[in-house]
Amino acid sequence: MNPRKLLLILAFALLVGAFFALDLGRFFSLDYVKSQQAAIDAYRVTQPALTAGIFFAIYVAVTGLSLPGAAIMTLAAGAIFGVLWGTVIVSFASTLGATLAFLVSRFVLRDWVQGRFGDKLKAINAGMEKEGGFYLFTLRLIPIFPFFVINLVMGLTAIRTGTFYWVSQIGMLAGTLVYVNAGTQLAQIDSLKGILSPELLASFALLGLFPLIAKKIVAIVKARRVYAKWRKPTRFDRNLVVIGGGSAGLVTAYIAAAVKAKVTLIEKHQMGGDCLNTGCVPSKALIRSAKLLSHIRRSAEFGIRKAEADFDFAEVMERVQRVIQEVAPHDSVERYTGLGVEVVQGAAKITSPWTVDITTAEGTRTLTTRSIVIAAGARPFVPPIPGLEDVGYLTSDNIWTLRESPRRLVVLGGGPIGSELTQAFARLGSQVTQVEMAPRLLIREDPEVSELVTERFRQEGIAVLINHQAKRFAVENGEKVLIAEHDGSDVRIPFDAVLVAVGRVANTQGYGLQELGIPAPRTVETNEYLQTIYPNIYAAGDVAGPFQFTHTAAHQAWYAAVNALFDPFKKFKTDYSVIPWSTFVDPEVARVGLNEQDAKEKGIRYEVSVYGLDDLDRAIADGEAHGFVKVLTTPGKDRILGVTIVGEHAGDLLAEYVLAMRHGIGLNKILGTIHIYPTLAEANKYVAGVWKKAHAPEKLLAWVERFHAWRCG
Repeated sequence: MNPRKLLLILAFALLVGAFFALDLGRFFSLDYVKSQQAAIDAYRVTQPALTAGIFFAIYVAVTGLSLPGAAIMTLAAGAIFGVLWGTVIVSFASTLGATLAFLVSRFVLRDWVQGRFGDKLKAINAGMEKEGGFYLFTLRLIPIFPFFVINLVMGLTAIRTGTFYWVSQIGMLAGTLVYVNAGTQLAQIDSLKGILSPELLASFALLGLFPLIAKKIVAIVKARRVYAKWRKPTRFDRNLVVIGGGSAGLVTAYIAAAVKAKVTLIEKHQMGGDCLNTGCVPSKALIRSAKLLSHIRRSAEFGIRKAEADFDFAEVMERVQRVIQEVAPHDSVERYTGLGVEVVQGAAKITSPWTVDITTAEGTRTLTTRSIVIAAGARPFVPPIPGLEDVGYLTSDNIWTLRESPRRLVVLGGGPIGSELTQAFARLGSQVTQVEMAPRLLIREDPEVSELVTERFRQEGIAVLINHQAKRFAVENGEKVLIAEHDGSDVRIPFDAVLVAVGRVANTQGYGLQELGIPAPRTVETNEYLQTIYPNIYAAGDVAGPFQFTHTAAHQAWYAAVNALFDPFKKFKTDYSVIPWSTFVDPEVARVGLNEQDAKEKGIRYEVSVYGLDDLDRAIADGEAHGFVKVLTTPGKDRILGVTIVGEHAGDLLAEYVLAMRHGIGLNKILGTIHIYPTLAEANKYVAGVWKKAHAPEKLLAWVERFHAWRCG
């Protein structure tokens, strides 16, 4: 422990210990104060400033050390100094003492509490940072909550010290005034119970609800203000209009139809959105063909002396399109119409908080709706690199139109999309150079993950150029060239085609956000309920962030749909506590929760258990004995903070941990679960065994060893 913290704890312990050891509490009894009132009052007459100063210092010490006696001292203040000065002295002394206790709690305990329970406290911290003043004010106004407990607990949260001070000053004022005023009649008081009658406690409780009521009133006023210039229809054509037919839009419309709401879904391009048409489905179909080729090239590893593949790139790309067509009925107009959704293929524009114009080949019509969900998706981001437009470029949107494999392909970007397509095109015969400005690929993952993927890429003949910043593109002597900067020098990379895969940007233009004044600097801004500045207009999926995955879009869609249909009767805060994802390179990378670099950045304490897949029987039999399962747990406990899996079918193996984290299942229960032999899933059990071995009860085992030795005679 930090020596300064240790000294502070020791000093506090000594002071509190001395208070009780010397029985100083006898000076803070009602009888003692009443017996000494005349003497104290006489001293105050001769030394008013000194009396006030001594009283102030003692009060600060009592509250700062969280000692009993503050209530008696407040009564004494009224008896000695009167209502006005007694209230002033106690108000400032109690607030200063409370703040000292708050700061001590924060200095000594906050890091430990946040490190141990940081993931569970994430939502509380965010709420306290944003609205801690409201909660603190409520607690200060209700005397049933001990003030010293409030001081200590608040020190563990993210509330700012300044906010704590001024809210405490105001919040404790009512209670202070009641006690100080009662103290002016000290002679008639026989016990503290007489001061706070049930009626007064009820009044304080009602007063304590005031901040929450005020918060609700503020929300209503804000809503009225934002709606002020719009005329609300007297009736609505629809309960819900959904803009966008991707994952978020489809799930939102599905839920609305399932609960018998009138819902219209508007899509101006293709049903299924990016995932079906240009993202998840086509990329995985391409990766599957590329992986088959890689296995054929590795035939000798499997005891097959020679294997060859005769393929045509165009036919591979046609297969990709066939896969899209086979999956398309799941997201089709016909299916959703059959479910009860009105599907309109056209361009939507929000013209007021309750009206949407829909433009189709037949013309424009206007729908009135009680709520709107924006699920407009995202598109590939194209950086403004000089010369890029001149040489022409591919993105994850248009690469599927290729029918001839590029001989030399440059891929800009080392994230999931860039890495997946880099490996797939390399396996399909292109000479691929991957250019990444960061110091490693897959920068959001731990360094050893990046190393494994990079090593495999280079083994497969891919030129991985990290720490290379693309400066400009040019055509030199009829050849396309990328000029990139590396270690202060220019590197020239000739190519035939370039794929830009440096991220995605939300679609926020063209459907009325700007006209309504809805903030959308990068994504559409929403609150924890997915509401925009207009409470009846929601956003979900890639257009809202913060995660751009198909499964999180569907996850958000549930909240958007339910909140849009049932607010103000009931609404739910979006839960991002357990979000998994996978990058479908080879070896596959999957993660849920924290990895090591995240935990270090956030200051969260953790333990690591790692199991290498090179030891797993099924991985050895499959010729895929590489990668690992890495689990982060709370120190000394089996509670899972996060899991990273690198290896064959990592995304499938991760599901067990997603379930475990979502429902609070620890490694002990995973260890006690039967896993089929031989499967890759056994790795999940074995990594739990690694954790268990590290936490074996050595002393108990030593006694057990003696017991068995005794039984042997």
